[in-house]
Amino acid sequence: MTAERTVPSSGAPGAPAAPGSRPQEQGPSPARVRPARAPGGFRFPVRRLAARPASPLPLLTADLVAALVGALAPGLATQRAPLVAVLVCGALLLRPRLTRPVPGVLDELPAVCGRIAVLWLALGALAAALDPGRALSARTLLLGWAAQAVAACAARGAVHWRRRVALTRRPRTALVVGPAATAQRVAAALLRHPRCGVRPVGVVAEHPAGRGGLPVLGTGEEVQRALIQNGVRVVLTVGPAVRAERGPLLRALAESGCTVWEVDADGPAFGTRDLLAGFSVRPLDLDTRHHGSPGKRLLDVTVSGALLVLVSPLLLVCAAVLRLTEGPGVVFRQERIGAGGRPFTLLKLRTHRPVDEREAATRWSVAGDDGMSRFCRFLRQTSLDELLQLWNVFRGDMSLVGPRPERPYFVAQFSRTHPGYAARHRVRTGITGLAQINGLRGDTSIEDRARFDNAYIDTWSLWQDVCILLRTAAALVRSTGS
Repeated sequence: MTAERTVPSSGAPGAPAAPGSRPQEQGPSPARVRPARAPGGFRFPVRRLAARPASPLPLLTADLVAALVGALAPGLATQRAPLVAVLVCGALLLRPRLTRPVPGVLDELPAVCGRIAVLWLALGALAAALDPGRALSARTLLLGWAAQAVAACAARGAVHWRRRVALTRRPRTALVVGPAATAQRVAAALLRHPRCGVRPVGVVAEHPAGRGGLPVLGTGEEVQRALIQNGVRVVLTVGPAVRAERGPLLRALAESGCTVWEVDADGPAFGTRDLLAGFSVRPLDLDTRHHGSPGKRLLDVTVSGALLVLVSPLLLVCAAVLRLTEGPGVVFRQERIGAGGRPFTLLKLRTHRPVDEREAATRWSVAGDDGMSRFCRFLRQTSLDELLQLWNVFRGDMSLVGPRPERPYFVAQFSRTHPGYAARHRVRTGITGLAQINGLRGDTSIEDRARFDNAYIDTWSLWQDVCILLRTAAALVRSTGS
């Protein structure tokens, strides 16, 4: 978690070169650094034709009807009113979620039958607990489960069939983003299978591949024209590399209302449940607004506040030892770049005293400084010098989990030399992150770090944050230093 070891500057005198990083310029640290704007300035208007998920009302009605059919099972007459209410509420809570682009009743048959079985077993246990003398018999439970399962499958199958017919008649228009040859191959396959409900109207690529096929769109203006004229509602990206290379374009398309899917055009489709014209697909969540969700902020405040209380005696001891051995100036303050390119003051226990402000802003790493005392080296090896950043988290400057913040000098350089680096600043920076638990600390590749950081942002979930924190804690226990 050492923030001062993110990328070395080869331009600084005596600084070692890091893999994947070749900064070329030296100069004063800029006061503010904001992520570079995407080439072409992708800013698409939000359209009324924005892709929206299908209305849940038809499937909701189907599940309600099925629950009422199940309530007609013999044996419920004496307790029909309360048990029917429980049955209906349980059916709504245990509704299976749709994940496939064009689902079918056979795809969700195991989930539907299994959830209804759980519901009826819970209903039987509840009835026995309320009135043991009127417990539901096994025959009643079996007949009720069978009636509700058959009704649910029939009703949901009718809803899915009607939606497939509507998609076949009026398919969702799509753009395919990726290498021209591969994108044209995916588009041709989709056009040969109209039942998938997606009709490509163009390919977004840098260079056309041969003749024929769909129009190749190479500029932001061409993409915007196709977006508006064709009412594009779906974007298909071919391969994970495209997500990193075309991240700004994909995010702009997602913000305009398009649904973004990643297509595996070359890998086998076996073992996957999400298929489109035989290709494995999965949805991409490129909307990063949920990273500022109350749940993530609540986790930050709760954990950082509790840890500040717990480690405050340890911090006082470390500060006292530093004051006695190193002199005044125990707290180290340094400007770092946070969410949206906004600077903030990062706090650490001081383990090194730079010669001047220029060295503090541009020197890459001080981990191997021979002048560092044994106690300061111990603080860095155990990451105890980072504990003050919990106050940055509590204030809201940082998050517990996120891309590591860097100094303006390095952010300016790496935003120019490493595609995707500036995109890390879409969210709050963090004390630890996906890159750090995968060994990307110290003098390691900046390209790899940016890729891991952007992958974390694109696949964020609160549970992923918890897992990263647990893995970080485990790494600290067996830490060998940074």
